[in-house]
Amino acid sequence: MTTPFELPPNPDRKWGRFGEIVEGYNQEVFNEREVRASAGILFLFGFSGFVTVLNTQDFRLVQGFALFFLIDMIIRLVFSPKYSPTMTLGRLAVYWQRPEWVSARPKRLAWGLGFGLALTTCLLMGRLGAPVPVVLTMCGICLSVLFLEAAFGICVGCFLQQRLSNEQPELCPGDTCNYVP
Repeated sequence: MTTPFELPPNPDRKWGRFGEIVEGYNQEVFNEREVRASAGILFLFGFSGFVTVLNTQDFRLVQGFALFFLIDMIIRLVFSPKYSPTMTLGRLAVYWQRPEWVSARPKRLAWGLGFGLALTTCLLMGRLGAPVPVVLTMCGICLSVLFLEAAFGICVGCFLQQRLSNEQPELCPGDTCNYVP
């Protein structure tokens, strides 16, 4: 039995892989419950900073959040999501729930979009000294995407990957790849 801090041993894990190899699945996967929990954690901190900027025009909290978000996305994309602070907290939060395995490839696109949004926001607040409405618009876009993931299980990156890729994912959150209403 593994603890929330460790994943099951995986002798097939190779550097450069994205996702986990889980018995019974023929592709790399992530636990969607962990991903949604980490999105909720990021949303909570991001929304706090957003409201602070609206009320005080003080960017310090949002700057700190944007930098943390950027570093979190870099860790997920470059090293492994299991080392991401918010994914670790998400794993702890849902440890006693049955995992819902989803394809890892769409998550790479989703987190790449998150990285792009965070990098752009950091540049706007720092080097470019953008006006408050521009920064709040970028923060609003990022928070909207986080809220869709955390509250409704809608992965915008996964949706885009379904529409733009020739190779369709098989395991989508909520089985959206196969479900026709």
